[in-house]
Amino acid sequence: MKDKKLTRESFSGSIAVFFATLGSAVGLGNIWKFPYVVGQNGGGAFLLVYLICIAFIGIPVMVSEFYIGRKTNKNVMGAIQELTPNHFWKSIGISGLLAAYFIMFFYSCVAGWVYSYIFKTIRGDFANVTADSANALFGKTVVEPLPPLAWQFIAIAVVSLILIKGVEKGIERVTKTLIPLLFVLIVVCGIRALTLPGAMEGLKFLFRVDFSKIKPGIILSAMGLAFFKLSLGMGTMVTYSSYFTEDTNLITTSAKVSVADTIVSLLAGIAIFPTVFSFGMEPQSGPGLLFMTIPLVFSKLPFGYFLLIIFFFLTAIAATTAMISIVEVPVAYFTEEKGFKRSTAVIINAIIILSIGSLATFSADKGSILGNIQVFFGRGFFDTFDFISSNILLPVGGLLIAIFVGYFINKENVVNELSNNGTIKNEGIIKAYFLILKFVTPILLIIVFLSSLNIIKF
Repeated sequence: MKDKKLTRESFSGSIAVFFATLGSAVGLGNIWKFPYVVGQNGGGAFLLVYLICIAFIGIPVMVSEFYIGRKTNKNVMGAIQELTPNHFWKSIGISGLLAAYFIMFFYSCVAGWVYSYIFKTIRGDFANVTADSANALFGKTVVEPLPPLAWQFIAIAVVSLILIKGVEKGIERVTKTLIPLLFVLIVVCGIRALTLPGAMEGLKFLFRVDFSKIKPGIILSAMGLAFFKLSLGMGTMVTYSSYFTEDTNLITTSAKVSVADTIVSLLAGIAIFPTVFSFGMEPQSGPGLLFMTIPLVFSKLPFGYFLLIIFFFLTAIAATTAMISIVEVPVAYFTEEKGFKRSTAVIINAIIILSIGSLATFSADKGSILGNIQVFFGRGFFDTFDFISSNILLPVGGLLIAIFVGYFINKENVVNELSNNGTIKNEGIIKAYFLILKFVTPILLIIVFLSSLNIIKF
């Protein structure tokens, strides 16, 4: 019988690994969620805490997930089962699968909004757009019952078609081609935003640090966003790294992805906040911030109509690449552990995500059909899916991974994997990694997790 590892798909090389992994990290978390969470949490103070979370929580956990995935070449459940016979650690795989589903329930809803904006732009809805009309159009987009559901279905269908094609022909081809184009468009948008009147006020808001703003709630939000944006604790990095080549430098890849992801987030903030202040909008506008500001930016650009179509198209691609990585977690589990054909596994998961995700679509706004229904401590379905995944499942998954790799895996095995069996001379970096992973990362994750449940208060 053929070795399963030899017949399993993988990425073609280091460039494919970087863009696929970056495609998982760079998505709506950068362009949609990062700007409005920064706005809601006081700008620069939140940004400082976020960067600390990336350094002391994000990168160590990402490297650990890379180790688990490439060492075993298996899905998140199969990987843990290969590394340990202890049934307790299966909770890492279970937490990852649940997080992937919960994120997709609301993420696919937002992706649907992005897809719909491509159509609205082509139709000419943003001709002579103003701040008020952009606000009104977004409100209509969210509140209407059937169109958002239809666009959510389309977003899920696109992801499903790509996943059915497989790792190299589907995931790799999409991410290598379109992620660089998105980066270019964000730079163009940012440059134009900086020329608007009042742009400097937006930059001050984004980068000015007021230490009085740093409170436990901000720390919790920063950590949750770091995990959300880097696709940690949800099994995606374990799954993707299981497709890595043997010569991939795991530590360098994690650093490059984290840096590139943060740069894209900052560029998105530079594009959005100067626009917010220039047009007298509120930086605390919430989830609609992207949809209300970007049309205003491009309305001031030469050929803005065409650029706006391209921007929302590429934003949809960013959303799609992130969704691909998340849905691949349960798909890999279904195919490798349950024996389903890839196409069958993709279709089953698409049905699950759309069925439950429709609850998020119908509750995204107070004016929505289910907008007034509270299901979890005063939160509706949309906010519940977001809160449970970002603030509970992701940090719990990250904590379990940090403890598992830091304390229960043979250190020599980890060192060999991170140094590619001694071919990479990075002993000092590995020592620093272990120090942070064992003594800093778990403490931070425990504190933030307990505070999210109000078990401890500062």
